[in-house]
Amino acid sequence: MTTPTIKEMVSELIAKPSMSSTLKEYDHSNEGVINLIADWLDGIGLNVSTHAIPDLSGKLNLIATKGEGPDGLILSGHTDTVPFDENLWQSNPFEIKEQNDRWYGLGTSDMKSFFALIVEAIAPFKNRQFKHPLTVLATADEESTMSGIRSLEREHINNARYALIGEPTSLAPITMHKGMMMLRVDIDGHSGHSSNPELGVNALDACANIIQELQDYREYLQQSFKDARFDVSYPTINLGCIHGGTNPNRICDHVSISLDLRTLPRMDNHKVLEELQSRLAELPDIKGLYRNLDFIHAPIAPFINDKTELLETLTGLTGKVPQSVAFATEAPFLSDLGVETIVLGPGSIDQAHQPNEYIALNQLAPTVAIIRALVEKYCLK
Repeated sequence: MTTPTIKEMVSELIAKPSMSSTLKEYDHSNEGVINLIADWLDGIGLNVSTHAIPDLSGKLNLIATKGEGPDGLILSGHTDTVPFDENLWQSNPFEIKEQNDRWYGLGTSDMKSFFALIVEAIAPFKNRQFKHPLTVLATADEESTMSGIRSLEREHINNARYALIGEPTSLAPITMHKGMMMLRVDIDGHSGHSSNPELGVNALDACANIIQELQDYREYLQQSFKDARFDVSYPTINLGCIHGGTNPNRICDHVSISLDLRTLPRMDNHKVLEELQSRLAELPDIKGLYRNLDFIHAPIAPFINDKTELLETLTGLTGKVPQSVAFATEAPFLSDLGVETIVLGPGSIDQAHQPNEYIALNQLAPTVAIIRALVEKYCLK
């Protein structure tokens, strides 16, 4: 089997829709992408297995390995993309458009191209003896619930000691990122005709106090927690959306307020939730009205890497100093399994989740060189 070119692989990956979303109408299977990666890795001598995500039809993880023993290396990424608005794209999101030394397409930067670069990098090692194991991990649903990485078990990581997650960082090593909590306040009242307020309990009447308390808590977090290593040095709360009511002449019986809360390393997401729940519980009661604050889905912990071996290798290879970012990744899940994890990959986060997403072509060759150097150091020597 002849390994396709990088452009051929990226083109095929982009052509397979794999959007993930918490909204069913936008959610797709990632099976087509998984099958492509599986075929390419099998063709260059890796042992490939796929694992269905429990209770999620059409969602798969891929785990491909070569070699046995301790202290292995993981090359990891996610196979899904965010949904898109076709009207805002200037080209077909599912086809590569090459222009200005860039490849445009959905997932080029975040982060399907990384898998093509893995295949290109390790293909020359097909007939080499691996002294320490290499594992390629491709996950589902990173852009929504992270169900793929959440289902990963220690037995899947093949005695790994190091992990590189190829999220778009412009090839700078990321050793810290904030945690992420998506929360929703549900307010339930009782509907009725607006001509007689006594006929119901209006859920909208509670919103002003709740929003004010959320804003006050945001101010408290900004004043109480700081980490100068982040561009935005404090925890953030974004009030993302509010939905409620059906008509002006009907008493509103339900409102939901959704928010995004980003925590700093060393903060505990669950303790933050409990504190915010307590503050909302102390608000004045409205008779007949019920309110509840909880996770929309399980939170993502803050990430910090205090280890130095892999970091020193990557700073030597890239010449770039470690950085921190506000966006969340799968890094804390691998870190919790005892793997020294660094986030580093081609492309820029500035292009991720945007119309006309692209990857700069000058990022491709350096990524291949970095991956080859890591495999040679941690798997072949």
